[in-house]
Amino acid sequence: MPTALTIAGSDSGGGAGLQADLKTFAAHGVYGVCAVTAVTAQNTLGVTAIEAIGAGLVTAQIEAVVADFDVRAIKTGMLASREVVVAVCAALEAVADIPLVVDPVMFATSGDRLLDDDAVELVRTRLLRRARLVTPNWLEAEVLAGMPIASLEDARRATPQIRARGVAAVVITGGHLGGPESVDVLDDRGAVIELRGPRLESRSTHGTGCTYAAAVTAALARGQDLGDAVAGAKRFVEGAIRHAEPLGRGHGPVNPFWNK
Repeated sequence: MPTALTIAGSDSGGGAGLQADLKTFAAHGVYGVCAVTAVTAQNTLGVTAIEAIGAGLVTAQIEAVVADFDVRAIKTGMLASREVVVAVCAALEAVADIPLVVDPVMFATSGDRLLDDDAVELVRTRLLRRARLVTPNWLEAEVLAGMPIASLEDARRATPQIRARGVAAVVITGGHLGGPESVDVLDDRGAVIELRGPRLESRSTHGTGCTYAAAVTAALARGQDLGDAVAGAKRFVEGAIRHAEPLGRGHGPVNPFWNK
């Protein structure tokens, strides 16, 4: 069975973070291993507490799983602090041949800030150089590109700015802008395509970014090429939103097992 590693924070509500990643890996027939970077107290209404895991323990988790499992792809999610970003970057140098998907988690669906400015700068200047793909939403893409994004054309102008950080490919997901369609912009080494889908009205959107990036990671672990992996991830998240159960009183989780 293909194995994928998620390096991410824990969501006590189970809808995002490493819980969403591991569920998505399983839904794609991929065995998931993890390195926990932070523990959060959160539910569908918001985040009430965050505690980062010590950088040394994060490193130890990564080293433990890659020493024993045949990890085929790696995903990073919430990295919590500058120290954790430094530790993750250093640990990933030993597995440079394994494709990396960076979900640059900066904000929760509720709007809570999940990454401080010092850590964001390290993601931009160091982590992205290691990645095969980065998967920002429109808000995160503004931070990574250093420019405002208010339209699809802005997104197309932003992707080369983000790739200039050293990442091979970027997909800016379109869920945060209005309009009848949700359009993702994929730029793979300068080849740009638009991935279009319906804009779904739902309050069950917690974990969409994690699920999207985890679906790409699972596909890469199974040997798919990047374009097919991203297109498949978009379809998967659409299904996960359509078939979500109404859980909690706020932004409920998507359903990663909708096609099972």
